[in-house]
Amino acid sequence: YGHGLLLGGLQIHGYYNGWNECLTGDSKKFLQSINPDQAIVTMSQNIAFSRVQRECKEIITNKELAETGVMIEIRNDSLTKIRGEIRGPPDSPYEGGTYALDITIPDEYPFQPPVCKFITKIWHPNISSQTGTICLDILKEQWAASLTLRTVLLSIQALLTLPEPNDPQDAVVARQYMDNAQLYKRTARFWAQHYAKAEGKRDDEFWNKIDKLKDMGVKQEDAISALSCNWWDLSRATDYSVCEV
Repeated sequence: YGHGLLLGGLQIHGYYNGWNECLTGDSKKFLQSINPDQAIVTMSQNIAFSRVQRECKEIITNKELAETGVMIEIRNDSLTKIRGEIRGPPDSPYEGGTYALDITIPDEYPFQPPVCKFITKIWHPNISSQTGTICLDILKEQWAASLTLRTVLLSIQALLTLPEPNDPQDAVVARQYMDNAQLYKRTARFWAQHYAKAEGKRDDEFWNKIDKLKDMGVKQEDAISALSCNWWDLSRATDYSVCEV
């Protein structure tokens, strides 16, 4: 019966909507004994599991994706927790950085989007510098069941190349992006080197200001945040421990 339940989603819905003529014998008795809402939840979970299993296999076995720095790691047997990884794209301030993502698969997947956020800290208009929350249309109102985890990861990677400052997640970063593009790129590069381990020349001016705040008793991470949010103005950052986003 369990096998029939997994394959007979339309029959379950049909039975409870008066279509019982399509069911006979033991199938009727079984369906009469179960809670229809519970059955639908179980079906939804199994649809999600099957779909995610297929999509994860596609990503893991795709050599082209691996070459672009897109990878995943499955974190639990139910496939609801996944760790994504993307490489900062060329010709962006994030180039060469490695960015980890937390991906949670809802029971309603693929009819509801995965919940994604950055684990690695990043300076970007559409990603919260404090929480890692991502503002991306396909993770919200533009999600469609035809989209996949592969699409999501590639879209997030593309977002690093083409920020959308007019629809920001982090207003402070967006304002810097629009008002002082060079400082934004420099700050984003600093964060990429410090948090995402991108290679590059050390920014001694920035580090000297960080060290001055540390000498005042400010923790290093708070100093980086305060200076970044105050456009690396040491006098303003002195009274500003963590920026308001």
